[in-house]
Amino acid sequence: MLHTMNRRERQSAILELVQDRALSTQAEVASALRESGFDVVQTTVSRDIADLGLVKVRAPSGRLVYAAPGTTDGDRMRALGAAMRRYAVATEAAGTLVVLTTPSGYANALAQAIDEAAHPHIAGTIAGDNTIFVAARDGISASVLRDELSGHLLQGAA
Repeated sequence: MLHTMNRRERQSAILELVQDRALSTQAEVASALRESGFDVVQTTVSRDIADLGLVKVRAPSGRLVYAAPGTTDGDRMRALGAAMRRYAVATEAAGTLVVLTTPSGYANALAQAIDEAAHPHIAGTIAGDNTIFVAARDGISASVLRDELSGHLLQGAA
């Protein structure tokens, strides 16, 4: 059943759709909204896309798709750099892991920033109170990953 929703609900749905699906055109966004039960026309979708500040990014498939602002690779890496500068006290390569040390209580915040960055060399993180284990992907040495993460400590610090 199609129904008209208020602007906030519709725009919230658009953000969810572009996060979950590779939508390249306004027509695809409008179609996805209709599938979700929204009664929309292309001009409304166009206005919503502009209001939300959606950007086009290259998907792994090579297609340009809509994304919310702040979700591009550059945005995520900048956010990771800010979190590293704010929370990281020390970095150390240990076997196949990088061990990050933070002030007490901040490891989860930094681990979340690392996870959200979707760094191509990071398989995952485990956080305690003040320590994070960062697992490097196959083929990436812990010392290389440590150097990359340490590099974020220096970016923007002046």
